Amino acid sequence: MPTNTSATLLLAALLLPLGSSAASRDDLVAQYALSAKAASPAFSGFSAVRGEKLHFTKFAGGKAETPSCTSCHSDSPRGTGRTPAGKAIEALAVSLTPARYTDPAKVEKWFKRNCNDVLGRECTALEKGDWLSYMIHQ
Repeated sequence: MPTNTSATLLLAALLLPLGSSAASRDDLVAQYALSAKAASPAFSGFSAVRGEKLHFTKFAGGKAETPSCTSCHSDSPRGTGRTPAGKAIEALAVSLTPARYTDPAKVEKWFKRNCNDVLGRECTALEKGDWLSYMIHQ
């Protein structure tokens, strides 16, 4: 039977990845906030409402087969999406996929690819932060 100290250490070890994942995501959002503030001194924070609007808006600047985020990611952030090739995409909502948005390199890779496909350009820091705010609260 483990001692109280052993049990405490085990619990801390199990919780450490969760804390560091949230910290990584928070750090990423903080970096987007710094960039958004640099781009616009009037920046006052990210908005999940704007993020939701971005997720559902149909754009004309990107690829015809992907006019909105929902083209691949479904109408619900909690739903499973599909790539144009038919490959399944896990739910975007952090509540269902807690490890999402914790690796800054992956997040940037997918923002670059998906924003170019949907918008026909890279997303701004404001758009990234708003969209992440929406997904984090799903």
